[in-house]
Amino acid sequence: MKLHPTITQRYQTVTAYDEHGIELNAQRFEHSLIVLPEVPPVPWPVDQFDQLTTAHFEQIAATMPDVVILGTGKKQRFVHPKLIAALTARHKGVECMDNQAACRTYNILMAEGRKVALALIMEAA
Repeated sequence: MKLHPTITQRYQTVTAYDEHGIELNAQRFEHSLIVLPEVPPVPWPVDQFDQLTTAHFEQIAATMPDVVILGTGKKQRFVHPKLIAALTARHKGVECMDNQAACRTYNILMAEGRKVALALIMEAA
């Protein structure tokens, strides 16, 4: 689904998504990644939801977001509270949703000027 007809140069904006990947400012990605509004996306070494560890969330915490939107793949799944302790200890919220909802939510929060991190799991086929 295309979300925006124009490219935003200043911020990392999700411009399209489908079940195999996303586009950020019209650049295609088909692997798991962490997206923040003002920096280039970084690969995230997660191929499946069940592979998540505390280290994955510590990587996100290091970016110092206000809120984390976790895209859990094709369906919504909830992460165990022990895994997100690095974020909750800093009073940072983590919202879990399927990737499509995560992309839409990220764009809304980013447009509001929030320091939001989008962590997407692109599950290996």
